Amino acid sequence: MKSLHIIKIGGNVIDNSKNLHHFLKDFTGLDGYKILVHGGGKVATQLSETLGIEAKLVDGRRITDIETLRVVTMVYGGLINKNIVAQLQRFGNNAMGLTGADGNFIRTKKRPVKTIDYGFVGDIDERSIDSKGIGKLLEAGFTPVFCALTHDGEGQLLNTNADTIASALAVALSDLFETTLIYCFEKKGVLMDVNDDDSIIRDIDPVKYEELKIKQIIHSGMLPKLENAFTAIACGVKAVVIGHSDDLGELKKNKPFGTRLSKTV
Repeated sequence: MKSLHIIKIGGNVIDNSKNLHHFLKDFTGLDGYKILVHGGGKVATQLSETLGIEAKLVDGRRITDIETLRVVTMVYGGLINKNIVAQLQRFGNNAMGLTGADGNFIRTKKRPVKTIDYGFVGDIDERSIDSKGIGKLLEAGFTPVFCALTHDGEGQLLNTNADTIASALAVALSDLFETTLIYCFEKKGVLMDVNDDDSIIRDIDPVKYEELKIKQIIHSGMLPKLENAFTAIACGVKAVVIGHSDDLGELKKNKPFGTRLSKTV
């Protein structure tokens, strides 16, 4: 099977033009097929404030009313996505900017209202991803750049978590490719000591993960990230890597990058 890297970038990359330039150059240099996934919540919040639209968050999750949906469509699908695509073309990477609606690649369902109405937010299930269609795009020589927007098949765009999109893509495409999912965030990896950026745990398997949880080395916000990672691995993804965007180029040099999560160390 041919290799595929699916990489999700966050605000620490998107919000800094120098960091983004450096990352996209390293991303272009990776061997094999590639997919990039991004959000852009901070830029969306700034534009909302400029337009006089209040950004509503509950436990860090954005409430997407119709006005907010218009903003995130402009920011995610327009400003950020096309800026990334243009820069990738500069580096010789034939990128194609996409929402889930393009090519009907990612179809989701509007999140049902329970205790909280999240508005126009899409939830992914096992039938959401058109893996064969995306595979044809990759084999044709294009690099898909997906923003955090999907659709419901009935004409409605939906705001969808970029981490979830990246994980769902990795699982769906693992039937066609040897897939590695990479989350680039503000730390160099999973750390033994949160106050020491160089205390990187290079490899974690399910057994070691349980040990680290018991010792409370891994806790709080890192727990859901790793739970999702091991779920993806159990569903066919070769490995999940968590690291800093500035260090992505180390992969090309066959040097250690971030923390690698897999079935066995």
